[in-house]
Amino acid sequence: MVLTTLALVLDHGDSAALPPVQCVGHRKSGRKKTREPKEENVTLGPAVREGEHVFGVAHIFASFNDTFIHVTDLSGRETLVRITGGMKVKADRDESSPYAAMLASQDVAVRCKELGITALHIKLRATGGNKTKTPGPGAQAALRALARSGMKIGRIEDVTPVPTDSTRRKGGRRGRRL
Repeated sequence: MVLTTLALVLDHGDSAALPPVQCVGHRKSGRKKTREPKEENVTLGPAVREGEHVFGVAHIFASFNDTFIHVTDLSGRETLVRITGGMKVKADRDESSPYAAMLASQDVAVRCKELGITALHIKLRATGGNKTKTPGPGAQAALRALARSGMKIGRIEDVTPVPTDSTRRKGGRRGRRL
C-alpha cells in the first residue's frame, strides 16, 4: 500500500498546526480479508426468574364491524403486536365475527410468547360515546382464545368511553325505523 503525506499550507499560517492528510494509493487486489460472522444469542423481552410472569396490556376493541387486539407494554407506549379480525378473514361481513377474533387472538398469543410476555392485563372497549356501549361479538371470543392459548390473564377492565352528557345521537326524533 502506497501512502503519501500532503502538507497543507495556508496563505497566512504555518502548517505545523494542521494534521497531515494521507492519500491512499493502489491496493493489492490479490489479498482479501474475510470476517467470520460472530454468533450472538439474542433474547427478546426482559430477563426474569423462573415462575415469574411478564405482563403486557391487551387492548381489545370490539365493535360490530371489527375486532382489534392491540398488545402494548405496561406503560402503553410501545406496541408489541396489533392484529385485527379483518386481517384473518376475507369477507367484510366476517371481520367482527367470533371466529375472526379467535384467530387474531391466537396469533397475538404466539407473538407475545416470542417476545417473552407470559401474562396480560385486558382492557376491553366497545364503541362508546353516543353510540353503543355494548362490546361486539368478538370480545368474548378474543378473551377466551387468549386464555386458552396459554396466556395468564391478570386484570380485566372495561374502558368503554361513557359520556357524562353527550351530543345528540343519530337517528332523529322518531329513531331508526326498520
